[in-house]
Amino acid sequence: MAEQKLSNSLLYVMAVGAGLVVANNYYNQPLLNLMAKSFQVSEAAVSNIPLFTQLGYAFGLLFIIPLGDKFNRKKLILFDFIAIISSLLIAAISPSLLVLTIASFCIGFSSVVPQLFVPMAAQLAKPNDKGRAIGIVMSGLLIGILGSRSISGYVGEYLGWRSMYFIASGIMLLYALVLVFKLPSLTSDFKGSYAKLMQSLWKYFKAEPSVRLAALRGGLGFAGFSAFWTTLVFLMEDNFNYGSGIAGMFGVLGIGGALAATWAGKLSDKMNKNRLITIATLVIVLAWGVFEFSGNSIIGLVIGVIFIDMGLQSLHITNQNIIFSKNPEARNRINTIYMVGYFIGGALGTTTGAYAWQWFQWSGVASLGLIYTILILLVHLIFKQKTV
Repeated sequence: MAEQKLSNSLLYVMAVGAGLVVANNYYNQPLLNLMAKSFQVSEAAVSNIPLFTQLGYAFGLLFIIPLGDKFNRKKLILFDFIAIISSLLIAAISPSLLVLTIASFCIGFSSVVPQLFVPMAAQLAKPNDKGRAIGIVMSGLLIGILGSRSISGYVGEYLGWRSMYFIASGIMLLYALVLVFKLPSLTSDFKGSYAKLMQSLWKYFKAEPSVRLAALRGGLGFAGFSAFWTTLVFLMEDNFNYGSGIAGMFGVLGIGGALAATWAGKLSDKMNKNRLITIATLVIVLAWGVFEFSGNSIIGLVIGVIFIDMGLQSLHITNQNIIFSKNPEARNRINTIYMVGYFIGGALGTTTGAYAWQWFQWSGVASLGLIYTILILLVHLIFKQKTV
């Protein structure tokens, strides 16, 4: 393969795309109340929508992302966009909660393109610039996650929840056309069968303790994050009498925290990574401590959102910089192992968050998030020598 470099224009195209694609997984969260009313089901029942979306994403990471080490990544990505657009359109016309749940799983399964961009950016970047490249792409991704909630909240309130899925399918079509002209054609090294490709995941999982530890830290962090965003719309309606639009506005506030990704990426190229992970985790602990006393305080929720986004993004970027420093021939498979753990944690957080809200309301959600974060700190401090 001829050597190719990562231009700033390509880097920012991938960052924007990471945000646009991953947003498909999170449009549903501010819309849950509208969906519940539309299908006349309970809040707990409609929480299956984000749950199955995140499970679909985890399965997509497991079965699609490793293909980036085997096939031409541009062709793989463009083919995947066909599935993304189709899934979004089915969600938009879903006649029942069951069909919407299945479509949501398919949206998650196909919307894994950002996790092909991240190792691509690491591959094309200069060795001393990998953290910055990862940070910029991940900054775009997290801004997409947070901005999606704000956009869908307002679209849902004024145009209905189905309109959001129609709009998203149009956005995906336009972005796919951009990639046709902008994305480089990168070949891959793995020559074995798909079965051997998948078997090698287990080999890397067993051989790399730093990847296992990073996946555990990331999964626990994202569990708390998902519990927060899944239940925030219920808190807004029950405690403040606000609709999905106000809940979505918290995504805009969190974008400030997401911008910490570029800063965290640069730091992870220079600073001791174990120390940076400890600091990031303590910031998340602080966020959940603020949330504990913010069930009736908008100001407290605003402060907590900024802290949790800053802390989680810094943790995530540092985790990825650690795992991409080894096994360059298998970056997509290494990323698969890490991100499957990450989004299994998200699915766990969505489920446990919904039940924590149902049984203990906001104090239960805040306590749950604090427990997840303390577990991150404990496993990191006990096993941090394995991160290298």
